[in-house]
Amino acid sequence: MRMLVIAPHPDDEVFGAGGTMAKYADAGNEVHVLIITKGDELFDPKLIERGREEAVRAHALLGVKKTHFADLPSIKLDTLPQYEINDRISTFLRQIEPELLFLPFPGDINRDHQIVHSSAMVAARPLQTTVRCIYCYEVLSSTNWNSPAMTAAFVPNVFCDVSTTIDRKIAAANLYESQIKAYPHERSPESIMVLSRYRGGFVGMEHAEAFVCVRHILP
Repeated sequence: MRMLVIAPHPDDEVFGAGGTMAKYADAGNEVHVLIITKGDELFDPKLIERGREEAVRAHALLGVKKTHFADLPSIKLDTLPQYEINDRISTFLRQIEPELLFLPFPGDINRDHQIVHSSAMVAARPLQTTVRCIYCYEVLSSTNWNSPAMTAAFVPNVFCDVSTTIDRKIAAANLYESQIKAYPHERSPESIMVLSRYRGGFVGMEHAEAFVCVRHILP
C-alpha cells in the first residue's frame, strides 16, 4: 500500500500523522510526504534550508521512503491562481500513485492549509487518480485555533493506534528544532503527548492519532 501525506509547511505532517506514518512504514507500506511550500524573500535563506534538512531527517526516522518538495511560496498561496496549485499537486499524485491520502483539515486557521486541502481534493477527484481513501489530520496550533461555531469543527471519526510509535513521533518532532516550542506552547513535545493520550481515550487506546474521513472506497 502506498501512502502520501501532504503538508502545507514542513512539520505539519509530523504533528498531524507522524505516528501513523511510522506505523504504516513499519508494516512494509510505502510512505511519501509532499511539502507544498518553501519560504521566499520574507524568510532567512538559512532558515529555509534548515527546515528542509530537518524534514528529511525527521522523515527518515519515521521510515518515509521519499520526501517531495513542491516549492510554492509559503504564506502566499492565496496570491497564486488555484489551478497552478491544483496542477502541481496533480503532478505529484501521478508520480507517486498513492492509495491513501492524508490532507490538512479545511477548517484550520492557517490559510495555506485551507488552500492545500481544496487543491488536493481537486487533484484527487475520483477516476483521475489511484487515491481510494482520503483523511484529514489535525495540527496543534492550527486546527483548533479557528473561530469556534463559525468554521468547520474537527470531529474525528477515524483513529490510528500509535501507542508503539508515539515515541518516534516525538523524536521526529524534536528534529524540527527550528519549529518545536517549549511547553505550554501547543507545538511542544508535551502537548503532542497530551493530544495523543486524549485521542486515544476516545477509543480505548493508550495513544492515538485522529482523522476525519473524507472518502473511503472499500476494496
